[in-house]
Amino acid sequence: MRKSTCAAASFALLATPAFADDGPFADKSAYTLFNPVPDDQMRTFGTDRPTKSDWPTTVDAGHFQYEADAINWSYNHDGSARTTASTLALFAPTLKAGLTQNADLEIAVAPVTVERSSMAGTHSSAVAFGDVFARVKYNFLGNEGGDYSLAVVPYLKAPTGTHGIGNHHWEGGWYAPFAATLPDDWTLQITSELDVLENGNLNGVHLNYQNLVNLNHPLFADNLTGYVEFWSDVDNDGATPTKLTLDLAASWLVHENLQFDVGVNIGLNTAAGQVQPYLGISQRF
Repeated sequence: MRKSTCAAASFALLATPAFADDGPFADKSAYTLFNPVPDDQMRTFGTDRPTKSDWPTTVDAGHFQYEADAINWSYNHDGSARTTASTLALFAPTLKAGLTQNADLEIAVAPVTVERSSMAGTHSSAVAFGDVFARVKYNFLGNEGGDYSLAVVPYLKAPTGTHGIGNHHWEGGWYAPFAATLPDDWTLQITSELDVLENGNLNGVHLNYQNLVNLNHPLFADNLTGYVEFWSDVDNDGATPTKLTLDLAASWLVHENLQFDVGVNIGLNTAAGQVQPYLGISQRF
């Protein structure tokens, strides 16, 4: 993954009493991975893309979902240091399975990752399998509807990256996605994340903090949505500077179980890189 200005707000949300859902709360506790929720009782399709924000609701029990970058390319050029770096990920999916009414299991993989870099006239490249992330999303609020929703997502990274991809160390953490319905069809999303990462010199671990604020709204039609997001990454490893990005995206819900998206993450400082465009697809079964 994955999110310093809104950290206090998000952690405060975890400590406050739950908001009441609008309308009756659907009881789906009888359904499990092996006893699926009937199709006509499934909740509205929700995805953790586009942008870096995560949607707090889970996949219905017994159903499956994938969310993938069809292509994701990041580029950065530092003229003063004469360095250029780019990373290309091809079909990097997150695979999801609904376990219970309020929990799902998610596995994120990057099967093909291409890294290229150039420094002072010296070029290098690597094509490899990326790291694998396993996480469980547990929803505390708003899974079946209402104006507010909140989840907690612990995760673990397995160092499966090869040929120079990744740092070859286990890492983990957790994040808390929150969403609120605002007037005039606006939606606010806030996510705070705490990571335990390996030090840059590989001699121990340190804490990393990610935070984001996202606003989204329908565009021209109910099945088209536009997103604008501010993201920050503050790393306690002294060798790693803070990263800031402005993320813009749009999604198209083709039908109730299929979505396409396009977006670009724009670096607001040198550490964040210059630009990261992507195309994505999500589908539920």
